[in-house]
Order: sequence, then structure tokens, then C-alpha cells
Amino acid sequence: MVSSPINSTDLGLLPPEIIWLEPQHFQRAIEISNLVKTEAHQWQTYLNALALVSFEEWLSTRIPNKTVNRDTKLIEAGGYLKVGEFKLYLIATEHLLDEVVNLPQAAIEQLELIAHFYVVLEVLEEQEQVLVRGVGRYDQVLNYFRQSNLQVFRDSYYQLPLSLFDTEPNDLVVYCRLLEPTAIVLSFASTNSQVASEGITSSALVQASDTYEFSLVLPEYLKETRTKLSQWLQGVFDEAWLGLDALISPEADLGLSTRNAEEAMTRGKLINLEMQLGSQTVALLVAIAEEAQEKLGILIQLHPTGGKRYLPSSLKLTLLSKSGKILHEVQARGEDNYIQLIPFKGKPGKRFSIEVSLRNISVREDFEL
Repeated sequence: MVSSPINSTDLGLLPPEIIWLEPQHFQRAIEISNLVKTEAHQWQTYLNALALVSFEEWLSTRIPNKTVNRDTKLIEAGGYLKVGEFKLYLIATEHLLDEVVNLPQAAIEQLELIAHFYVVLEVLEEQEQVLVRGVGRYDQVLNYFRQSNLQVFRDSYYQLPLSLFDTEPNDLVVYCRLLEPTAIVLSFASTNSQVASEGITSSALVQASDTYEFSLVLPEYLKETRTKLSQWLQGVFDEAWLGLDALISPEADLGLSTRNAEEAMTRGKLINLEMQLGSQTVALLVAIAEEAQEKLGILIQLHPTGGKRYLPSSLKLTLLSKSGKILHEVQARGEDNYIQLIPFKGKPGKRFSIEVSLRNISVREDFEL
């Protein structure tokens, strides 16, 4: 069995997108922060401005057919960008060591301040970098509010886990390119305005929100079918994923040892590469187990079926990031009776894909921890 190196065995350690700060970014941020007379607010305004001007430039190069405009009137509260009709709220912070995002209360509760997307940017001034740490859709943030009894933190902030935010910034690019703004319903804003006018406090807002719908309507071509592996631990399986007892039945004829089957929740799926291999199928096995620090451990193997002793030579098993980058790949040699990816782990919600390929034929399976 031949293996290529993997960048990291922890999906949570994939490096964030880096935006390099240029002299013009610093100069513009200084000019903007100097407009603030309150010294206590100048530094945060400076960070907000650095995040704003650099991210505006980054986004403009990736969506050249869309107009990207900034709003500097609200720079003390946070940076705002408009991409076409989409509104983006930029959350700038110096560090995220505790993986907690401070979202101003007004940015999620005031009609004029809410946005379609909330972008978390870590500003490393001395390193001259801005890291894109996550993107949260409005509907996802509101669903989290509905499910959690959040209390307003000091200085009128809500504290949200960084894991709530999508770590792949290219997803934001795809949304802004292909979606209509009406796909992300901002109905909560008008509701909140009405609630406030009736004297209901913000602490009651989360309970009140349960009576309203928040939804993202994606076009059919953007919808994905993902297997949610954490559900396996609760005994919830898609019918295509078979138990080991079915896979080692005469019909499946899988040459697999069940010695370690009880150590993790293991299911398998028969992958049909019929166009290339005639009637032969291979079995993709996925095992999931709970790990320390609320992480999930994953082991993935590929086995021959149909009475075959070895996998076809040059058959590949590939681990892909959410954006499609190759993280790890193994290739079968002439007499491999199975191939296996290096075990990895990640927190619930992390996404990845597995691809089984032979020459110009490939089958891809998408997963979420």
C-alpha cells in the first residue's frame, strides 16, 4: 500500500485564508481611525478599518463581475460591505485563542445593521496579515439563537462559538456569485423592530423568534447530499450505508476482518465503478468514534468485493477538504487487499469528501462530522 503525506490529521487545523496587508491598507486605516475622537474606540476602529479595506480588495478580485462597496459610517461598530445586494458584516478581532466570536448585539437585532453574512477576520497587525477565520450566514446564526439561550455579554455583545462559522471563505464567493439576496430571508429584522417598539426586551427575543421561519433557499444545482457521520453515533443511518453484517454476507462477499468492528461505529457503502471495471464493485468503509476534546475520530478504508482478493491496480482513495483540496491520497498496488487513509479527527460540523477513482472514472461521497 502506497501513501502520500497528509498536511494534518486534524481537520480543525487546516490553515485559514491569509490576506496580506499592504502599506495602502495601513494608511487608509490610520486615516479612518483618526476620525474617531474617543481614544478608547480608536484601536478597535483601526482594526475594523484594516479588516474592511483588505477584505474588500480580496473579495473584489474574486468576484470581478460584482460591485463591492464599503460603508465607513459604521466603522466603530464594525465594517460593512455590500456585494451587489448582499450585505456583509465584518467582525474584526486581534485574536481568537479561545475560539469565541464577539458579535455586537445591534448587528443581529437592529434592522439597519443586520447582514446576509457575518465574516470573522483575525487582524495580525505585526505580521501584516488578516486571517479569514469564518463566514456565518444570517439564517444559520439565527437558528443558533433559536436553539441556545444566549445572554448579552458585557458591552452589549453576544458570544458565539467559532465552530458555528464556515471556515471555507470560497463558499461566500459562491453564494455571492450564484445566489439571489432573497434566498437568505431576513424576516427576523423586521420582527425584532416590531418587538422592540412594543417594549419587549432583547432577552425575550430568542424565545419570541421561535414563531418565525428562517430559511435559506438554495437553487437545486447548489444543493449537496452529505452523510452526517455524527448521526451514526445515535443509530441514524442512510439506507445506502450498510452494517458489517450485510457487507460480509455472501451477496456482498467482502473480504474483511471484523476483529476491530466493536471499537467504532462502522458502516460501508458499495461503490460501483461499472463503466471501468465491468461488474466489480468496491466497498468504502467508514468508522467513526468519539475522541477527547469533543472531537470525532475517522478511519476510512477501501476493500474489494465480489470474490476478488485484491483491489484493481492504480485505484485511488482520496481525502478532500470542503473546497476540494487534496489532503491525503493512497493508491492500490498490484496485490493490495485493501487501502486506508491516515486516521484523522475533527469537531462536529466539519465537512470533507472522499473520492474513489480509477483513471478517468471517479465517485465522490460528501460527509459532515
